[in-house]
Amino acid sequence: MATRSDIFSKLVRDFTRTDALTLTPETRIGDVVGRMATEKHSAGVVIDPASQVLGILTEQDIVRRVAHRAEADQPCADIMSLPVEAIGEDEYLYFAVARMRRLGFRHMPVVAADGRFVGILDLNDAIAHAAGSLMGQIDDLTREDSIDGYREIKAVQVGLAEQLLTEGMPVTEIQTLLTHINNDIYRRIVDKAVRAMEAEGNGPAPAKFEVIVMGSGGRGENYVHPDQDNGFIIDDYPDDAHTEIDAWFIDLAERMTRDLDVAGLPLCLGFVMATNPLWRKRRSEWRRQTEIWPQKRNSAVLRHCDIFFDFCGVHGDHGFATELRAHITALAKGNGRFLREMCTREAPQSALGWFGRFNAIKDPPEYRGYLNLKHMGTLPLVSGVRLFALREGIEIGSTLERMTALHQQGTFNADDHDELSSAYTLLAELLLNQQIADFSNGRRVTNFVHPNSLTKHRRQLMKQAFKAINAFGERVRFEFAGEVY
Repeated sequence: MATRSDIFSKLVRDFTRTDALTLTPETRIGDVVGRMATEKHSAGVVIDPASQVLGILTEQDIVRRVAHRAEADQPCADIMSLPVEAIGEDEYLYFAVARMRRLGFRHMPVVAADGRFVGILDLNDAIAHAAGSLMGQIDDLTREDSIDGYREIKAVQVGLAEQLLTEGMPVTEIQTLLTHINNDIYRRIVDKAVRAMEAEGNGPAPAKFEVIVMGSGGRGENYVHPDQDNGFIIDDYPDDAHTEIDAWFIDLAERMTRDLDVAGLPLCLGFVMATNPLWRKRRSEWRRQTEIWPQKRNSAVLRHCDIFFDFCGVHGDHGFATELRAHITALAKGNGRFLREMCTREAPQSALGWFGRFNAIKDPPEYRGYLNLKHMGTLPLVSGVRLFALREGIEIGSTLERMTALHQQGTFNADDHDELSSAYTLLAELLLNQQIADFSNGRRVTNFVHPNSLTKHRRQLMKQAFKAINAFGERVRFEFAGEVY
């Protein structure tokens, strides 16, 4: 049965009309009118031979143009609407609804990741799926491009996450949605900063670039209060232009990180941000850096790899992030020496110690007796699964996707897959519930959960999850570091 919040888990592809009316720039207006009438279409999309969208032609366009004496034998290119706003088929439906409402569109072309036209989204179809009472919530999640608007979006996120948990949406799907909302804030803040820089006379971007996020954002596993882990991949440019071009990107990085912080995505205390030149490089520099990292053995480099190996692009669509992902996957695959060094840093060890006792934290004093479900729960599991994924050359990002891929190619058997995925899902749910409670009660949002706050059954399930992580840790150390237990 569909729930009130069902729209937040649906993708644009679920509501795309694939029987859309497609036109060429040369199609005659008279033919368009005839086909709209006989085929019951209210809009047509103009595409080129490669299925790239060139324009859109709606009933309103035709009526308006006919009033201005457009001839029936004129090509539709003369009256089609430009520029074209399109939506990706993998975007969330709520995001498409809000965007169409803001722009006043009834129809929007839907495109695949490569820009190829796949169909059309009708606003009426989308709204029909959303209860009227949800439209305000949808609008709240896509507020105007201002810092106050972004801050309000962050506040709405928590209530939405709580609602979705109550209605039974899987926690990993909620994490994906939270990540999507945060990444949309990234895109909008960067666009806003670029527009401001142009208005101030700094000019447009002097080179193509992509903004990447790392860590949980790169895996699609955000909780309610992630900090910033970001960087820039910049297209190659001549060395003698570096001072001028890099100055532009420093300005952008400073604006972006400042506004993200104010909006509710706090600055990274480890300085893993595009304001740091280590995380702001040209494409060729990124390739060289990632080639050097596996040859180093110091803890700082391993820490950088730990952060960097989970990343995705959130702004810009030039293929730079995809290119770099393929490059580092090829470097790490089968690199036993490097993976062994990573293992010494990442081998899983949970919060369950000897004789089934919890390894509770002692500091800070106000959290004495609590468990850090990130550092001694989800993170050890995420890190161990990532090691196997790197060894096997698996590029996909989320922890559960990596587990499934490892199972499909035989590294994990069915029991491994079920135990580890269940452990991750349980701990992620406990952690998200705790963070929602912290936020709702005005407490600092942390990763700390007290065992006594859980039911006896939940504590037992948590112990089983920790046991699975500890057993997995033994396997990781055996396979990557040669340690025998």
